Amino acid sequence: MRTIMFAAMMLCVVMGCGPTATVDNSVVTHLDLKRFLGHWYEIARFDHSFERGLDYTEAEYTLRSDGDIDVVNTGLAHNKRKTSEGRAKLTDTPALLRVSFFRPFYSDYRVMMVDSAYQYALIGSGSDNYLWILARKPQLAEEVKATIVAEAKRRGYDTSKLLWVKQQNTVR
Repeated sequence: MRTIMFAAMMLCVVMGCGPTATVDNSVVTHLDLKRFLGHWYEIARFDHSFERGLDYTEAEYTLRSDGDIDVVNTGLAHNKRKTSEGRAKLTDTPALLRVSFFRPFYSDYRVMMVDSAYQYALIGSGSDNYLWILARKPQLAEEVKATIVAEAKRRGYDTSKLLWVKQQNTVR
């Protein structure tokens, strides 16, 4: 019996049977991947263990020759640069990617909002435990932040849990 329970739990981990989203984490209807690729600054996020204590966080998305996407995240913790490298795969849903930093385990990466100029984005996952605000510049105007936060709230996210990431004041 214990073996069956363990196998069922492992299957749930691999297949994503964890808690389902209690929020509207639907994705945008169209994503121009070529415009989305490139350099992003992390403006805000929900707290989670794999980024805990990091500031000055950035992400770089690069298309690979096999159609997947290389993902390189960097940040600074205790004056030490931390880097994590992963891979994202496209799905049949345009703005839903599957990303992995610990293959073979993949998680949802949901582009829930992106402005028409591809200068900022709201990113979610398959649960309500993860949320990111990304931007092409290290700072966003307060009214833009308010617009993004209002969208996250409308979708049911607890925006009081957002951690605002320290970023440099200069544009890259």
